[in-house]
Amino acid sequence: MTHVEDELSSQPECWIRAAEQAAHSGRALPGEGERVAIVGCGTSYFMAQAAAALREGAGRGETDAFAASEFPYGRPYDRVVALTRSGTTTEVLDLLGQLKGRTRTTAITADPDTPVLTAADDVVVLDFADERSVVQTRFATSALTVLRAHLGLHTDTVVADARAALSTPLPEGLADCTQFTFLGRGWTVGLASEAGLKMREASLSWTEAYPAMEYRHGPISITTRGTATWMFGGAPDGLAEQVRTTGGLWVEGSLDPLAELVRAQRLAVAVAARRGLDPDRPRHLTRSVILTP
Repeated sequence: MTHVEDELSSQPECWIRAAEQAAHSGRALPGEGERVAIVGCGTSYFMAQAAAALREGAGRGETDAFAASEFPYGRPYDRVVALTRSGTTTEVLDLLGQLKGRTRTTAITADPDTPVLTAADDVVVLDFADERSVVQTRFATSALTVLRAHLGLHTDTVVADARAALSTPLPEGLADCTQFTFLGRGWTVGLASEAGLKMREASLSWTEAYPAMEYRHGPISITTRGTATWMFGGAPDGLAEQVRTTGGLWVEGSLDPLAELVRAQRLAVAVAARRGLDPDRPRHLTRSVILTP
């Protein structure tokens, strides 16, 4: 078993612990009505997008998401939350350094024994979700679970769905497809983008991700026999029928969207295996991006 397989399989238990951690994180997490930005790089950026949509949708306050390298320094926030598994990512540390003394910051990380411990004002440590793999799975979903639980949106059903995602076979023929499109709505747009990233990282697959309604505005033109379109959450009316008419494989997201992401992680590993690739050693990637001057 690869590291990534082992780590993605541990997610139900990690989510239980993450929800417990949220209950004890107190003022380290955004308060009611705070104007918040959530930032990250790569996978963490997509989790930031999902968390921002969830928080603002829950009426807890205006919430934006940015890649750490694209943060708008001229825009005022009450708090900036940085998601960083390693605690060493250059763009995140640069951002936290520039905000020091100006804006309250919180880092959610897997490793407190890194520069992020002193770079952020508050730190939430998910060391139980740390990973050996370059490809992120359980840290990303556990970080999102902390923020989701903080909003009162995490339930036992989410964990049960994650277990179902690990035990239920993938749709027949899915791993044989040559192109994959992931779709989301609202907070699941970030999850769809993350699913596409997992497929690219682990299996070098041709993947795309879109807001579901935008898929009709051009991208559906690539859909045909041998391609798959996977919906995270409820689909717009008529979209499934349109995809089936093209000859493409339609995958309906029947589980909680975060659990659907676990299924997509499994698909990435399965396709990598078919292609003779090692998902623990993705091409051109390292566990943390540390830039030198």
